Amino acid sequence: MTKILIDGTEVDVPADYTLLQACEIAGAEIPRFCFHERLSIAGNCRMCLVELKGAPKPVASCAYAVKDCRPGPNGEPPEVLTRSGTTKKAREGVMEFLLINHPLDCPICDQGGHCDLQDQAMAYGVDSTRYSENKRAVEEKYIGPLVRTAMNRCIHCTRCVRFLAEVAGVPDLGAIGRGEDMEITSYLEEAMGSELQGNVADLCPVGALVHKPQSYNVRPWELHKTESVDVMDAVGSAIRIDARGREVMQIEPRISEEINEEWISDKTRHVVDGLRLQRLDRPFLRENGRLRPASWGEAFSAIAAKVKGADPKRVGALVGDLAGAEEIFALKALMGSLGVTNLDARQTGEAIDPAWGRAAYTLGATIPGIEQADAILIVGANPRTEASLLNVRIRKRWRMAPVSIGLILDEQPDLTYPYTYLGAGTDTLASIAKGEHSFLDVLRQAERPLVIVGEGGLGSLAAAAALAKDVGAVTDGWNGFGVLNTAAARVGALDLGFVPGEGGLSFSQMLEPGALDVVFNLGADERVIGPGAFVIYQGTHGDAGASRADVILPGAAYAEKSATYVNLEGRVQMANRAGFPPGDAREDWAILRALSDVLGKRLPYDSLAALRKAMYAAHPHLAAVGQVEPSDAAAMLDRLAALPAATEKATFSSPVADFYLTNPIARASRVLAECSGLARGRALEAAE
Repeated sequence: MTKILIDGTEVDVPADYTLLQACEIAGAEIPRFCFHERLSIAGNCRMCLVELKGAPKPVASCAYAVKDCRPGPNGEPPEVLTRSGTTKKAREGVMEFLLINHPLDCPICDQGGHCDLQDQAMAYGVDSTRYSENKRAVEEKYIGPLVRTAMNRCIHCTRCVRFLAEVAGVPDLGAIGRGEDMEITSYLEEAMGSELQGNVADLCPVGALVHKPQSYNVRPWELHKTESVDVMDAVGSAIRIDARGREVMQIEPRISEEINEEWISDKTRHVVDGLRLQRLDRPFLRENGRLRPASWGEAFSAIAAKVKGADPKRVGALVGDLAGAEEIFALKALMGSLGVTNLDARQTGEAIDPAWGRAAYTLGATIPGIEQADAILIVGANPRTEASLLNVRIRKRWRMAPVSIGLILDEQPDLTYPYTYLGAGTDTLASIAKGEHSFLDVLRQAERPLVIVGEGGLGSLAAAAALAKDVGAVTDGWNGFGVLNTAAARVGALDLGFVPGEGGLSFSQMLEPGALDVVFNLGADERVIGPGAFVIYQGTHGDAGASRADVILPGAAYAEKSATYVNLEGRVQMANRAGFPPGDAREDWAILRALSDVLGKRLPYDSLAALRKAMYAAHPHLAAVGQVEPSDAAAMLDRLAALPAATEKATFSSPVADFYLTNPIARASRVLAECSGLARGRALEAAE
């Protein structure tokens, strides 16, 4: 530790800290534009200038290390002044330069109200300018459907360039020209290809880059803000939902060091219009082959008539990818009261049994733990499309120090970091396990090897577990075996045991024509139920599930209810209500509670609090919000490795064919549909 004086206050800081970090520890506020804690240091804007005693001129605190400061003549600690006259004059000069070419269009700028330049001009600038020449003008750039440019406002902080190059791992933006001719551009003015590109508008300290879909729609002071979690994938990113009245207007990231740091994917951010379009806002009943609007009473009566005359062995229940733990718990209780054992939430058909242990279907290393791995094997997964923020962590690990990464998949995607392509399927996994491939030695020599099995590779879960056991992936203090789920509801449903009971049918079996007489479908839209069954669909959008339904019960989307979700690590999280469902739509647990009355199997809870009390009593770990319950990974690995290995040869395919259109809400979004079209165009160009 090194002693340093900040405005007369002595603090001890590590020698490799910058002066800016030291000043923040001492409680001094340092303005900045180009500096960002998660990006490399550029030293472009000079707004962070401070006076360093003994230095001939003010220094940029973001780029000046504490270890480079010289002590006083008698060995006194280096002294930094952040509020001296010299510092104040230097900052005023920098602000004057920044505003020389900046258009003073704050009243019409979308960034108004949350603009760093606006705030710091008030705090550190002056009320006049000596510049009387014409301001420079820069042509606007087309960089895609998600980010709108106003490049006259750009102050060349290069945050956007550094984010895309360092975090997202794509060369989508860069700088051309020098001096006043410098411009930030995509070179050929084409759409950015990153699935994280919306974050550049968050990083922009001025209004040069703003979110195009929300442009001119809302001001920040009109919104009420609700902390929640994302359900577009199984990562469970921390988000903030901003609503005006009943309508969700925008979704922004929240800082969560354990999960998404401060980034979110474009699907998470821009699914907003999908929450409004193609919504189910009233019950529907199918008569003479056509759906007609109905009352809740009519819908419940039609369901009761079918259920009461049905054999419980011919009744089933399915759960989709966006369901919260509360409605899954209520549906399981209702089905149990009816004697139904045909239950399943594994929509992609994976054969995971909760009896194997929780470590068999969660990511044991956790998302932050990826940064500790020194060799990674990815089996049957494309983490860039299946879990974008997890892929960011893997890239972050690669940037920290060299790490060997192997991939077994039927394609060779651009993961934004180098990896060794090992093969396409079961043959490759078997050859590695037999020692016929050099990557086995890489895993064995690693201190903390990590084996990640995606949904595409779950058919060979036993073989992957045996390999992980062989290379010592699970030891005291390190759990290097995990499953990469893609659905927000999956881990929670498995925790609740929503799988077939004794003699029950699996998800795929229930879809077969004539397999069942009655099917309760709680938001499962990715697969179509075969003919012959009476289908009760409870969901939010007019997607595949609703088109097959005989009765539609309109539910609430994730932004319109308070619900519990469990992410791919097994971390329990709470989504909070930011708005209200449209029309006659209701929260899913409340619909099931009302339906249970009509069926004569009344559920024993009349409020969400009572339901949660019952759920926590049956599954105590769900009450530990924000926590990951530890599990016995070694015992789980022994159980999995002892399972009979699959004999048929197969290739591993990612379950996510289109990153932007993975669920009913996303498929209803016009913005994401445009992104999907652009992505398909890029894929065709690459194939040619």
